[in-house]
Amino acid sequence: MFIEVVKSKIHKVRVTEANLQYVGSITIDEELMKASNIIEHEKVQIVNLNNGERFETYVIKGEPGSGIICLNGPAARKVAVDDIIIIISYAMMDFEEAKSFKPTFIFPDSKTNRLL
Repeated sequence: MFIEVVKSKIHKVRVTEANLQYVGSITIDEELMKASNIIEHEKVQIVNLNNGERFETYVIKGEPGSGIICLNGPAARKVAVDDIIIIISYAMMDFEEAKSFKPTFIFPDSKTNRLL
């Protein structure tokens, strides 16, 4: 049996941009991606602490060290610049493997979106 478990989480980052005229996705600072074990094009869930929105999109690599968190395309309508969000990715794995799996959680500075 396979189950879906949390693989990675970027906890409480600040939205720096919202670009409605883009094809779609979330742009994330590459340093945050590496630290959280999230890769480009991976599906993620976004949880907006300011308005309660929960939605899914995919990741685009942003400039390392920039602190960028930009919601693109239709997702831009679900956030406002300066909203605080949580970014979560999930993985399917065998039930027994999941019992010992340890997800990667990071807690950047929510003012700068940089690692502490």
